Formats: sequence, structure tokens, C-alpha cells
Amino acid sequence: MNTAKEIKDFFSTVTIDKSWAFQDKTRRETSYITHSYHRYPAKFIPQIVDRLIDKYTNTGDLVVDPFGGCGTTLVESKVLGRNSIGVDINPVAVLISQAKITPIEPLLINQEFINLKNKIYGYTEEVQIVLPSNERIDYWFRPEEKRKLSFILDKISKIDNEDIRNFFLCGFSNILKNCSIWLQKSNKPTRDFKKIPSEPINTFVRQIKANIKKNQEFYSILEEKGNLNISCLVYPNDARKIPTNDNTVSLIITSPPYVTSYEYADLHQLTALWLEYTENLPEFRKRFIGTTYKERKELKLNSKIAKEIVAQLSEKRKKTANEVENYFGEMNQVFIEMSRILKIGGRTCIVIGNTSLKGVEILNAEVFNEQLINLGFEIEDIIKREIPSKNLPSTRDTKTGRFTKINNKNKTFAYPVEYIIIGRKI
Repeated sequence: MNTAKEIKDFFSTVTIDKSWAFQDKTRRETSYITHSYHRYPAKFIPQIVDRLIDKYTNTGDLVVDPFGGCGTTLVESKVLGRNSIGVDINPVAVLISQAKITPIEPLLINQEFINLKNKIYGYTEEVQIVLPSNERIDYWFRPEEKRKLSFILDKISKIDNEDIRNFFLCGFSNILKNCSIWLQKSNKPTRDFKKIPSEPINTFVRQIKANIKKNQEFYSILEEKGNLNISCLVYPNDARKIPTNDNTVSLIITSPPYVTSYEYADLHQLTALWLEYTENLPEFRKRFIGTTYKERKELKLNSKIAKEIVAQLSEKRKKTANEVENYFGEMNQVFIEMSRILKIGGRTCIVIGNTSLKGVEILNAEVFNEQLINLGFEIEDIIKREIPSKNLPSTRDTKTGRFTKINNKNKTFAYPVEYIIIGRKI
């Protein structure tokens, strides 16, 4: 399975393995412990990570996620007694991950919450508040909600303990969409002028109460297993610069961004604006792999399938072809970094689905498979799974390539299944 044709032919024969859908798992089970702290688009469920870690590692091994996202790989690694490192270029993702991987002694967080709650319940319309001066915040928030959110954030920012402060900031971040005029059922940034935003103070208190219960579960599990002090680190890094030594990692588990599918900068702009991670959204967008806002670079694709896809897109729309070419070139660089850090015999597990743009099939899984082979990996397994619980928009307009409503007559399903590509470093 080394040529482009052989790879594509093989993928056409791969059948769905229903055991990897975890359809028997309830929402409570897929969002247990700290996994429910914060909404996050396109996250994989912890049961996938748990099974891969159990199969391919031993206690004390090092697990890495180069696209750390909201920290699912890291949380599960800690529960299972594996050291772990995650990186993500998105500071919002880093904040969420840091909160989720940090067990806080329950009595301590309860007392801190009582103190914070007493302070924020002291809010009045007369209290002096320094309001953020940002047009994008005003774009999304009405004056009343903006004022109360500013008050809450001010009280959180005065907490000295960084772990506790991050815990409350994560909760604060997760209520922003509810308290804004962002269309509630939409992942895409759309204003709903008829929406009645949630009242910030009571919404924040409810969110923190829920997260405190999950922290209690997390702390208890780790304490029972003796894993409270297992190393679990997250860094605000590019996936092509993972802070660990050569040949030290036993397992990589990651779900890369989809080319042009999600603009993570746009999706996380509310938190990024409120926590001052950026003042300039266009500049913020340029950090991300898979974004449509980067300038084109001359990068090695290392895949004939990728070149074929780019050539087909060039006939449809040159700009889209350049974006996809950039994406595959940057992903090849990520795989080179993965090869550097993996031990001989170590494995990388890449969770990815295919889609289409401008009527052209974007065979992400096949391209990644070919790139890994060309970098010297042995493909050990390819798992095809249904994605019943993944938070992705499911339909795309076949003419425009944009995500669309379920009742659009031109719709096609964008991610009905996905693959787990398991490559072994030889």
C-alpha cells in the first residue's frame, strides 16, 4: 500500500468498525469528570483516547497531543497513569486544557468559590466598573451583560492562586456565548438580535457549581489510583514545535483541524477578546493551521494524492486550491515533528475525516496515510468509525462548499464517518 492508487483502493475497502462509535455510551459517560467543563467544537470522546492508550502504552509512558484542543488526550492520560504533553497555538484551548487537567483539592475550591460568590453577589448598578473598550465585544454583548461580565472578570483576576484562577476563568469563558447575542444553536459566528442573553452572575454561579462537582469526581479518581502527581503539561505552542526530546514519546493521539472547516479563531473570539488574548481578530486568525487567512507558502506536500486534489481544486477556484495546498504542506511538517519525538516502535494515532470542497473530494485520511508512509512510518491499522456524537456541522452545500442547513436541497453530509490512522515509527 505504497502508491497513491494502492492507498485509495485500500481505503475504499475499509469497512466501519461499529465498536469504535461507542454508541452505548451516554452523554454523561462521554462528558464525565472534567470533560464537561467547556463546550468545544469537533472534540473526540474520551473513550477513543482511553482505548488507544490502554492498547498501545504502559503506565509511566509519555503520551503527546500536538493539537491539544480542549485537553481530552491529556485528561485521559492522567487518569490512566501516563505522563502527557499537549500543545495548541490557541490560547483559549490552552486555558481550557489547563483547567481540565488540574485537579484542585475539593475543600480548597469550595472555599474559594464561597469567597468569590460573596463578592460577585455584591454587584449593584452603582458599583464602579472599568469596562473593556473593544468594538468586537460591543458587537456581541449588550451593555447590561457587558457590565456584569466585567464585574465578574475583575473579581476572578484578583485571585492569587493560578490554578484556581484558571478554573474560574474556564467557567467564565463557557458562559460568554450564552450571555451574548451569538445565535445559541450555531457554532458559526452569527448574531441573533431576538435572543435574550442569559443573566451573567447567576449563569456563572451555576456553571461553577457544575464544574466543582466534576472536579470532585476527577480528584477522587486520581487520588484512588495514585495518579494525582502524574505529569500533565500543556503549552501554547505550534504543533511543529513540541517541547520534548527526540525519541521519548510512546504514543501520539490527535485530531488535527479540518482544512477550511472551522475557523477556530472566530469560534473562540469571545474568550480571546474578553481575556485580551488578542485585540486584532484578523491577526489572531493567522496563527492556525487549516485557516483560510494565511498567505500561501511553498511547502513540500510529500503526497501524490494531495497534489491531485490541489490540481482538481485549481480548476475550480485557485484561492481554495492554495489554502488546501498550504494545509497539507503544514500537516506534513507536523508529521516530521511527530517522527522526531516518537521512540522507535512508538505510534501515532490520527483521528481525521474526509470532506469535499467545490465538488472535489478532500481525502484527508488518504493524504495523511501517504505522508506518513513517505516519512518512514509503517501503517499498522486504519479504523473507520461512525461519529454520532462529534460536535461538527454535518451538512455542506455541494455548490458553494459552505456548511449549510439540513433542509438545503443541495446538501451533502460532510463528516458521516472518520478514520483513525495508526502509524508505527520503524
